[in-house]
Amino acid sequence: MPGPLTAVDPIGYQLAKRRSKPVWTDDCIMSLLQVTDIAFGYGAERLFRDVSFRLNAGERAALVAPNGAGKTTLLRIIAGELTADDGTVVIRKEATVGFYRQSHELGTEGTVLDALLSSFQQVLAIRAELDRARELAASGEPTDLTRLSRLEEQYQLAQGDELERRIQMIAQHLGFDNRALQRPVASLSGGERGRLHLGIVLAQRPDLLMLDEPTNHLDLDTISWLESHLTEYPGAVLVVSHDRAFLDNVCPHTLELGHKTFRSYPLTYTDYAIARKEILEREEALRERQQAMIDKTEEFIRKNIAGQKTKQAQSRRRMLEKLEKLERPEDVWQVAQRVQFRFSPAPRSGDIVLQATGLGARRGGIRLFHNLDLLVRRGERLAIVGPNGCGKTTLLNLLAGTGKPEDDGTVKVGANVFPGIFDQHLGSLELSHSAIDEIRSVRGDMNEDVTRAYLSRFRFWGDQPFQKVASMSGGERSRLALAKLLLEPRNVLFLDEPTNHLDIFAAEILEEALIHFEGTVVLVSHDRRFLENVSSRVLAFRTDGIEVFPGGYGQLDVQTPVDPAASCPADTEDRAQRRAHFEANKAASRAQQRKERRFRELEELIDQAEKDLARIQRAMMEAGDDWEKLAKWTAQQQKIETDLAYFMKEWSELGDELTS
Repeated sequence: MPGPLTAVDPIGYQLAKRRSKPVWTDDCIMSLLQVTDIAFGYGAERLFRDVSFRLNAGERAALVAPNGAGKTTLLRIIAGELTADDGTVVIRKEATVGFYRQSHELGTEGTVLDALLSSFQQVLAIRAELDRARELAASGEPTDLTRLSRLEEQYQLAQGDELERRIQMIAQHLGFDNRALQRPVASLSGGERGRLHLGIVLAQRPDLLMLDEPTNHLDLDTISWLESHLTEYPGAVLVVSHDRAFLDNVCPHTLELGHKTFRSYPLTYTDYAIARKEILEREEALRERQQAMIDKTEEFIRKNIAGQKTKQAQSRRRMLEKLEKLERPEDVWQVAQRVQFRFSPAPRSGDIVLQATGLGARRGGIRLFHNLDLLVRRGERLAIVGPNGCGKTTLLNLLAGTGKPEDDGTVKVGANVFPGIFDQHLGSLELSHSAIDEIRSVRGDMNEDVTRAYLSRFRFWGDQPFQKVASMSGGERSRLALAKLLLEPRNVLFLDEPTNHLDIFAAEILEEALIHFEGTVVLVSHDRRFLENVSSRVLAFRTDGIEVFPGGYGQLDVQTPVDPAASCPADTEDRAQRRAHFEANKAASRAQQRKERRFRELEELIDQAEKDLARIQRAMMEAGDDWEKLAKWTAQQQKIETDLAYFMKEWSELGDELTS
């Protein structure tokens, strides 16, 4: 790959080493963004260091790391909102920067349309003058007609008409129709404010677009549109997201932010997740070999420093003193892998868990659904999907028994059912409580030491268990809510967007726990990879009603809808068989990815071997009658030809496997 996303050579940049605010410069001709040796920390605690990369127009990169590693902090440094401790951020002169934040910092004045147009004051001023000029020009006065013509030309040069079309298109894709554009911003929900903030940033069409968890408030169709929009985006895009499918579809480059190291991979997230393990294993093996050599050398020095081999021992000591010792490679995700989601053993429920009849609900005067019959059996993992505002959470609440009195229908709960609920708004947490208080509210028999030990499984270490909920991040609150839920014996789980604030590895660990959960799961999520891996049945809100599909979310496009009140054949499948099927599919997918990666590596090796052979043949011709050189080149030629034959054979066999 070319070097845009590799370490940056700062030569030619006339910038002080310690300048930490973004600099707009003509020097940065090739790269739209260039980050060099950025470091940041709080007090004596270093968050990250030696962060260097560059982005050109048209490039898209994912910034990945566990929660708390500093991803948002790095974006804020690039945006100029925070000052780094060291390093430089260089942005091409006159380039514009757009930053979508998780905090959705919006004013409450005006309408949705006003907010979307807020970044285009010059165009708005021309449009206001144009409207007045049209009224005056109705009189037919030549001066008014001339002024109208001049303003129309200015509006056209400012691309006013195109701007209005673009904003309307973006708004519609984000769920704001013409009527919604006139709604006051103050009336919007948190999710709507998030979508509006995203629309404002996208409408600006900045040269550098930075997105911090852009999919959190989007439904599946909107995420699909955003992917298409970003893959065709002409500027540079830097994304932070826990949505693995989104990262795979949008970003061909992955940047890994560690505490001590920063790595760039010219790979999508899925390929990166495989490659990073292989690289860490190779680096650790190299470190171990070096350490074995050091140990052996030190033993030789100890035995011979005072004997007949003193000079050799001294020479080896000097060699060790000059040797640069390899550090243990940093596993960025090791901290995330310590999270443990294990459900407490619960009694076995009856075969029929929920039997809903005639369910219906209205919100804000709008009928969401009506006359829905649904049967949920033991062991099902039912995913509820659909566009924003269609009633997914409302239906989940009705099934969980937390609907409103005016809702229609009945839900008959089966025998021996013990439900547990995860609310995406984390309403089960008391803001004034500490993490210890929250755990002991459901398990008063656990003393402080036992509670802290339990919380450490969810990455609450040191003094963090004493931290108040009000001061916790979204990820910390999610982990705490899950920690509470897992403590009690539950055999039916109702989960509303459980991965929203989890980092990627924590979401994968939760997936594994749910796959092996002995009970029943009803969930709402917009995380496609999570849905594909967890769901065994799908209830989909469509424009013409609700449909239920057998099989998981991954088979949604090829399945035929079934009667939601009927038993699904897959529901009676033995759980052990489902687990085995899941594990087999997972293993097959990983094997396929390894083969595809090896196939690409072989193509590169073959290309390089052919170039080396051509180089050697030129050298042999130049060697003339120099038999010593000819012998050397002939030996190298034979080795490369042997390697090439092996590469070609493996490449051919892999190609047959991948196309079969």
